[in-house]
Formats: sequence, C-alpha cells, structure tokens
Amino acid sequence: MPFGLTNAPAVFQALINDVLRDMLNIFVFVYLDDILIFSSSLQEHTKHVRQVLQRLLDSHLYVKPEKCEFHASRIQFLGFVVEPGRIQMDSRKVEAVADWPTPKSVKEVQRFLGFTNFYRKFIRNFSSVAAPLSALTKGGNARFLWGKEAETAFQGLKQRILSAPILTLPTVDEPFVVEVDASEVGVGAVLSQRGEDQKLHPCAFFSHRLTPAERNYDVGDRELLAFKMALEEWRHWLEGASQPFQVLTDHKNLEFIQQAKRLNSRQDRWSLFFNRFQFILTYRPGSKNLKPDALSRVYAPAVREDTDMPVLPTAKIVAPISWQVEDTVRRAQATEPGPIGGPANRLFVPKAARSQVLLWGHSSRLTCHPGVGRTLEFIQRKFWWPTIKEDVDTFVKACPVCCQGKSSHL
Repeated sequence: MPFGLTNAPAVFQALINDVLRDMLNIFVFVYLDDILIFSSSLQEHTKHVRQVLQRLLDSHLYVKPEKCEFHASRIQFLGFVVEPGRIQMDSRKVEAVADWPTPKSVKEVQRFLGFTNFYRKFIRNFSSVAAPLSALTKGGNARFLWGKEAETAFQGLKQRILSAPILTLPTVDEPFVVEVDASEVGVGAVLSQRGEDQKLHPCAFFSHRLTPAERNYDVGDRELLAFKMALEEWRHWLEGASQPFQVLTDHKNLEFIQQAKRLNSRQDRWSLFFNRFQFILTYRPGSKNLKPDALSRVYAPAVREDTDMPVLPTAKIVAPISWQVEDTVRRAQATEPGPIGGPANRLFVPKAARSQVLLWGHSSRLTCHPGVGRTLEFIQRKFWWPTIKEDVDTFVKACPVCCQGKSSHL
C-alpha cells in the first residue's frame, strides 16, 4: 500500500476488516495495522493467535516479529494501557502534556483541545473546564486574547491529564451504578461498578456544558437532561443489561418520574426513551453526591441555598387511558345508541362522550398533541361519529398547549 494517497488508510482498513471479518469483536480488535487479540485463558489465546497469523499468511499479509508482542497481560494500544479489568492513559502520551507550551494562536488551542479531548472520559468535568479554551476557537476573525480564565483552564486540563484516575473496565455480569447531577451551567455523570471490595469504581466520566436554551430549563428538567444524556452516552452498556442498574441523584422528585401521570411535552418525549431501560432511581443528598456534582459545577456561580422545586407542574390536563375511554363510550351508548349502517369495526361515540374521546386522541402520551390530520387518523382507528372531522378540527385549533407552542402544525 503506497504512502501519501488520500484513500490509502480507508482502503487498507477495509482490507484488514475483510480478512479478519469473522473474528472482529469476538477475539480481535483492529485499527489499520494495529491488531489486538484478546482471550480469557492462555490455551484459548494460543489458539486465537495461530488463527489470526494463519489468516494473514493466507491473505499474503505479513508481520515483523520485532514489532509484535505475544502473550502479554499488559499492553499499550492506541494511546491506552490495557490490563485485566483496568484501562488507563498511555504514560508516554501523557508526559508530553507536562511541558506543553502556552498556546499563542487559535490553531495551537485547537491542537491542545484535540489531544485532551481524546482522553476526556478519564477527566472529570472536562467540558466545563475546557469551556474558556473552546470559546477562544470561536468568533471568526476576532483577535486572539489569552486571559486569566483561559490560563486557568489550560493549567487545569494539564493537571487533570497528569493525575487522571485508572478506570475499571465494565463487565456485563455486574450491575451498573449511574450517578447524575445538574447545575445552572452543566450536567455531569459517572458510570461505576462495584469491585470485590464492594466499593464503587469509576468506569467512565461524562460532562456537558449547557447550551443557552438548556440553561432556561427548570431545575427538574435539567436533572432529567443529565439523566437522559448519561443514558445516551452509555446506552451500549445500559440498554438490555442483564440486571437493572441503579441511578443515584440528589433531586428527590426524580424518584417519581416512572410513576408520574402528569408530564410536560419535553418530559413526555424523554420518558419514551427511559422506557427502553431497566433502572432503579435512588435519592442521595447532595452532600454525598460529590463526583457528579463536581462534573456539573466547576464554573457555577456562588453557592446558593437548596430550595425545593417540583419536577412536575402543579396542574395539567391529562388524557384518560384508552380502556377508560371505551368504557365511557359504551356507557353513553345506553342512552344514545348508534345509527344503523355505521362501520362494524369501530365504536359509535354519543355526544356525551365525544369530549373524552377528543381529549384522549389529541393529548394522550401516545399522541403528544399532533395536528388535525394525525389526531383524526388516531381517533378513527377505534371510533366514529357523523361530525368527527369538524369536531376534531375545532378541538385541535382550540387546544391551549398547541396554541402556545405548536400553532404551525395546525
């Protein structure tokens, strides 16, 4: 493979993936010409190594013995040091950070951020600490100004790189613990598992600096956002886990999110995503929630007194459940039976029950305030009456929620 061609790396990666296709992610990881073979026992490992070497030989691909390392229990791979049950930064890479000179231009800031971002899962509150440096890379042709805040962030990131913790490699047989927290400026989370000493050991850190729109969320929605983003970040470990995972939060109202019957539209959308996971929410006071708290509060303003704020609104119109609607319709039919010749597979709705059906069809958690067409389609799956189109049109256009936030959909 000649050097210098733009597509050379992609073509070579495709080639090596094709050669080792049936072994990938089973006992082989490959990145270009770096091949990592892993096994659970020495006998199994010997067999796997022979299989890989034979496959390379059959494909006329060769390796240099002096560049290979066999039967190692600790190995450096793609900037990481991997050993049984643990992963840490490669000390050879980290040493370069100690003497990294202060950036003098936007390009140099981007180069430093690019390096540190590679190791962000080892660094608590990465996005918050790096925020002043990230701000320097924006603004087009604005003059480059290196101030005290940028210097603090630069030194802070260097220190965190040099003192980063050793992470525990997750195992699918043990339950996970997710710790989440949110502040006015960011959200943070820690993924952990208990070791043989029954203490929590971190597997990964996550942090996110809130956008201007996200800062407008009330405290309940910010806490839910931290929870949602943590699940998205570690979905490959948490979704379909063999055991329910525990979620630790210092916001007590989050304990009731799974049983809540009154949700705003944002919480309604997120709750559909939460339903894909099996978890147990546990309240833990903020004084004991130190790790994720630090992730979210690095650039927070002065500490304020904790105040109780409900995660759910005090009042909201809630649509009835489907079977309750059908019962209401059938009871109303006792005083107003349907006309002859109506659709056989749908229930006729008397006038006394139509408001209930309209509320269910437009405001239930299954529909979430759609427009006229979708509301009509949803209701007509089960019900009918002669003026259904006109009534749906009138109801949707008069819906207060839609008038405030979704009027363009009508």
